[in-house]
Amino acid sequence: MKKVIIVALALVASASFSPSQAQQLKNSSDSVSYAAGMRLTDGLIPFLLQQQVDTALMDDFLRGFHEVVNAGENPKQKAYLMGMDIARQLGERMLPGITNEFQDSPDSIIADQLYKGFAAALKGDTSIFTTEAATVYFTEKQQADKAAKEEKLYGANRDAGRKFLEENAKKDGVITLPSGLQYKVLVKGNGDVPLADDKVQVNYEGRLIDGTVFDASAKHGDKPAEFTPTQVIKGWTEALTMMPVGSKWQLYIPYELAYGERDAGQIKPYSTLVFDVELVGITPKKQ
Repeated sequence: MKKVIIVALALVASASFSPSQAQQLKNSSDSVSYAAGMRLTDGLIPFLLQQQVDTALMDDFLRGFHEVVNAGENPKQKAYLMGMDIARQLGERMLPGITNEFQDSPDSIIADQLYKGFAAALKGDTSIFTTEAATVYFTEKQQADKAAKEEKLYGANRDAGRKFLEENAKKDGVITLPSGLQYKVLVKGNGDVPLADDKVQVNYEGRLIDGTVFDASAKHGDKPAEFTPTQVIKGWTEALTMMPVGSKWQLYIPYELAYGERDAGQIKPYSTLVFDVELVGITPKKQ
């Protein structure tokens, strides 16, 4: 494609056009515009292939191209072409997202019905829903289906975490705080206790309740991790602002004080987490 463009520019420079081209290109502005058009195709073929367009159907592509170019100020033609563009965006971008959202829930998205509802709203057809009623109905179903989906996919994980914490609370040395955070002192430190906006240096290892290690400071180098207590999950924030330097605690963090309903890679929604945390040092904010 680049070779084609280079050849085209060379022809412009030498002004050695064929008779038919000479009729089209009457002056320098015509010539530079023609060359610019050819230049703008650089990279188009790979893009069309990426969009799964059969480049053997170039005549069909150009027919659509010329429809848009020639629409000018024709309002009917512009509306028609805009409808085609919106349909493409709806089918390629919006529909897959909303379909995925309802996957594994009690309901599913039927593309044909979605398109009918879309068209009805634009035509003002209120025979089934008004736009306002549709919004209320959809929002309620969206929330209910999300809850049902999460229960189906992650309810067992949530319940396992709660059972783990109930059993763990009965063990010797385990302290349960009003927030639900549990901890056990493995090494008692005698240093200062960090403030929320101090920087802390910690060594840590994080595990799921089945023992799977999902993160550790050792994975990120041979130095302790450094951050402020407010930059981490709530369970860590609470624990770090209670720990004296030199302490090593084991934390048992309910999902509400961890990543909650979020999916964080190995950490699935509603996961109770266990951390071994060693507070190595503090850098007070004033320094």
